[in-house]
Amino acid sequence: MAINQNCNLIAVVGGKGGVGKSVFAANFACTLMTELRSQVLLIDCDAKSVGDQNVIMGIKPQKTLKELANFQGSLNAQPMNTLVTMHPSGLAYLGAVRGPEETLSIAPDLLGKLTEFFSRAFKFIVVDVGTDLGPAQMAILQEATAIMIVTSPEVLVVTQTQRLINELLSATFPKEMFQLVINKASPTGLSPQTISNQLQLPYLGIIPQDEATTMMALQKYTPFVISSPKAPVTAAYYDVARKLTGGTLQRLKTLTRPKPLAAPPTEAAAGSAPVSGHGLDARTMLKIRIHNELIRTVDLKKLLLDTKQDENKEKEVREKTKREITLIVDREASDVSRDERSKLIKEILEEALGLGPLEDLLADNDVTEIMVNGHKKIFVEKSGKVQLSPSTFTSNDHLRRIIERIVTPLGRQINESTPTVDARLKDGSRVNAVIEPLAIDGPALTIRKFKKGGITAEKYIGYGSITKNMIDFLRICVENGLNVVISGGTGSGKTSLLNMLSSYIPANERVITVEDAAELQLQQEHVVRLETRPASMEGTNAISIRDLIKNSLRMRPDRIIVGECRDGAALDMLQAMNTGHDGSMTTTHANSPRECIARLETLCMMSGMDLPVRAIREQIAGAVNLIVQISRLSDGSRKILSITEVAGMQGDVVTLAEIFRFKETGYDKNRKIQGIFQATGTIPSFIQKLSDKGVTIPREIFGNDPTTNAPGSGPAKPPIATMPKMPGVAPVKKSG
Repeated sequence: MAINQNCNLIAVVGGKGGVGKSVFAANFACTLMTELRSQVLLIDCDAKSVGDQNVIMGIKPQKTLKELANFQGSLNAQPMNTLVTMHPSGLAYLGAVRGPEETLSIAPDLLGKLTEFFSRAFKFIVVDVGTDLGPAQMAILQEATAIMIVTSPEVLVVTQTQRLINELLSATFPKEMFQLVINKASPTGLSPQTISNQLQLPYLGIIPQDEATTMMALQKYTPFVISSPKAPVTAAYYDVARKLTGGTLQRLKTLTRPKPLAAPPTEAAAGSAPVSGHGLDARTMLKIRIHNELIRTVDLKKLLLDTKQDENKEKEVREKTKREITLIVDREASDVSRDERSKLIKEILEEALGLGPLEDLLADNDVTEIMVNGHKKIFVEKSGKVQLSPSTFTSNDHLRRIIERIVTPLGRQINESTPTVDARLKDGSRVNAVIEPLAIDGPALTIRKFKKGGITAEKYIGYGSITKNMIDFLRICVENGLNVVISGGTGSGKTSLLNMLSSYIPANERVITVEDAAELQLQQEHVVRLETRPASMEGTNAISIRDLIKNSLRMRPDRIIVGECRDGAALDMLQAMNTGHDGSMTTTHANSPRECIARLETLCMMSGMDLPVRAIREQIAGAVNLIVQISRLSDGSRKILSITEVAGMQGDVVTLAEIFRFKETGYDKNRKIQGIFQATGTIPSFIQKLSDKGVTIPREIFGNDPTTNAPGSGPAKPPIATMPKMPGVAPVKKSG
């Protein structure tokens, strides 16, 4: 909606029914028409309208808002007197509905087009908005020059009016727009000054109570400013109209008219921010000024503490802070455009209570990773590609506060003595932060976003990361208790794959998860989640992955899932796999299955146990059944490069047998990597054991269709379970 600049749109609202809002709107429209001798249009846009204005005006509308919204032709081609209904006094009127049997239902965009059309023909448009502020009513208020708030001198009405004002402030409407009118004033009610003090809003006018004149006008179906021009109540309306049009409207129009952002005066910024103004643009300085004023007027630490103690208070605290910011912005930046004003309020609110510029990036589903290098540089990963975001933090201090806001509720700390931290957000996203003195150019923050709902097997297939038969094979392995290690580089998607595979764990098994920062989201009911604890400020009371794995062995687990093995905990994990906890899973950093074995060896040596290399390799060969290698390729895509069986020992070497692989074949015109998934033809040695248990595994999983060279797409063959038993160990194709 964009109304004509020569038109004044005046919205009339009430906090509670019965305050005389509709009567005020009709009489005020007539007052403007006679006082200013201008063309005035009265629109009924009350969501609960039953045709009240039709009765007050004493006319039946030719067209209603509802009908015009569904009008198929061109409004410009229609005579104005066929679109609006003319009152004998000369006032133009557009009703909401024809009567109680109809309900006003109109889309905000259609209402905007109608209002814009009429703003070209009328200098004043008075809209009866009602008390229920739906999307259509909010669309009117957003383009209003002034908002007339009608109240009456009763305690309950004033309380409801306060609620309305709070809602409008929370919606970032400037308080200067609010023009308070006290209707039905009488000596027995609350005094105008008491009402003004309660609402913290000066009153524009006082309309005395005059039931006799009002009832007589309703019986005559004519507004009383027309039928009773000499009445004291009519004189009060003219007084309100003169005050509003005597400069107030013009000032309010300049408030909402778009203007370039002005640089803040030096004296206004002096002493308000602990940051030097050198190198900061005018907008950043303005935000610092507003934020410091907010800190001065509101105890943010107390508010944040309240939300931490009671999550139910979070919404209430957010709304209260938003109102305070709105008032400060109106004082500090009264000359900015409405769009810029709303943007400022949103950004400062997120900086005060949220995660600042990170909020929008976290809400963007296309962003998978956020990397902050100091306050000026925020990089994001989209579709596997890293790019610089236009968002920035105000300063390194601002970035430091955001980091503290993330880690403090988790009982973690970051300071000069503990300058690194691992944490997580409410949605499960993984967070790592490093501050000065380790981070030379300012705090470094990395957020690995957690996908809501995780990545399903169907999505993996849809992404081209794996084939259905590879998924079916992994599902059979997980369901039947094979120990799996997921290997891959940083950011390759190990944890997401572990999450997906864990969904195949039978629901009747007790699962213990052990992680540095809890990320796994298992759907089973019988799950215990354990998370490490860093050392205290004294350097004591730390709980490591190793401690949790050892403790989990006493918790009667069927399976243990370790988020990542990166130290001596690998030895404890292998021992757990070797002592009856079949079906356990973990991840580790390595670039190939062979490197994964070497990595596990190295990690076991870090345990402090003086074990010979052969003993460690025997532990690995006995514990691990499968290695699933995942990688992020150069084009940003993630693929399962290999599924490999750990087949045993041959001399001093751990024997590997690759079952599936991804083979690159080149690039397409968009430089996307092309390739095919292949089954090597190797039949895993554990297949016979599964067959003995009665597990039916289709043989075609391990074959390729010669036309596509894709695993398992050839003609159906009898399942392995129906074949004669193979003597000894199944033939294994060695790959190392």
